[in-house]
Amino acid sequence: MSSRIVLLLLFCVCCVNVALAKQPDVAAKTETSIPTGMLDNLVILQYHNVSTKTPASTSIAPEKFAEHLAYLYRHYTVVDLFDAIKALRAGNSLPDKAVAITFDDGFDNILLNAHPLLQKYNFPYTIFINPQRIDKDRNQLTWYEVKQMAQENVRFANHTLDHLHLLNREYRNGEKESDAQWLTRIMYNIDQAEKLIETQLGYSLQFLAYPYGEFDTFLAQHLEQQGYIGFAQHSGAVFSGSNFSALPRFPAAGRYANINTLKVKLNSLAMPVLDNNIQSPVVSEEGFPSTLKLTVAAADLNMNAMNCFFQGHLQDKKIIENLVEVSLPESFPFGRSRMNCTAPSKTQKGRFYWFSQPFFKANENQLFPD
Repeated sequence: MSSRIVLLLLFCVCCVNVALAKQPDVAAKTETSIPTGMLDNLVILQYHNVSTKTPASTSIAPEKFAEHLAYLYRHYTVVDLFDAIKALRAGNSLPDKAVAITFDDGFDNILLNAHPLLQKYNFPYTIFINPQRIDKDRNQLTWYEVKQMAQENVRFANHTLDHLHLLNREYRNGEKESDAQWLTRIMYNIDQAEKLIETQLGYSLQFLAYPYGEFDTFLAQHLEQQGYIGFAQHSGAVFSGSNFSALPRFPAAGRYANINTLKVKLNSLAMPVLDNNIQSPVVSEEGFPSTLKLTVAAADLNMNAMNCFFQGHLQDKKIIENLVEVSLPESFPFGRSRMNCTAPSKTQKGRFYWFSQPFFKANENQLFPD
């Protein structure tokens, strides 16, 4: 019996077990954990692997994932990502403490280890897949499995055809491709992935999760013009005033899987940024700002208690009314880095407004590393 047949049999058994299992005790939700009121706020969680046999940096053990879900069930309202984004863009509010669950890459351990747990709580979730890898790579889902899961509260969205670095430029006959050639190549990849998903599943969300979380302003704006909504990997909550071409998500696996630190992030509020002087997250050698300047709607922010961290290290800042200025490093590390700023809410005790500015720097070969 092939391993794929065994996988399919396990999928069927899991579905039967979930259907027959005792459902979570709804009465176990205390009165204080039931959402009261509506808010313009959404927290999006990002996972990859749910396994102990995959790279630790992108993995969470099934037992730890089960702990996350149990906590979400008791204290939060898990919502469908598509419905939540639609509501926010229309200016409609969401339940207080609304959370959406996402996975990147379409690994088969999502089906084996995560799907039964998510079904137990009837939680909707979204998987961003690379259609060119489905049915081909050994650790990926098959289209048959994707279609079965799509009938069970799971949506599938675009993660490009093959998980390429979107910011890398190719060389043709020894010459670097032009901006126009680069954009044409990247958009062809993204659009073909979207068409494959639509062919297989009959719908097109036009949701794109940037591989490695990498994007630049030019690409993000072009995607938005074409009707796409972009999802990145810098942290923070989402609200109706967010940049829908590059929405933040909180990673919740690897070193971010600790439930105690995750609780703070789940409780976060989207910082209402009115102006940001960083025009593009791609760090250039010349002319890149030496200071991050954020102008915020400060009515509910305790500005005096705002803190900013670059790669986890507290940074000096200057605050003038509703403007915060934070010095940026003289030299950025190669690859991906970010500045996170948080400020306590004045009216919602224990909750923090959260903003994250990502940065991407190419290495000495002008490539963006994994």
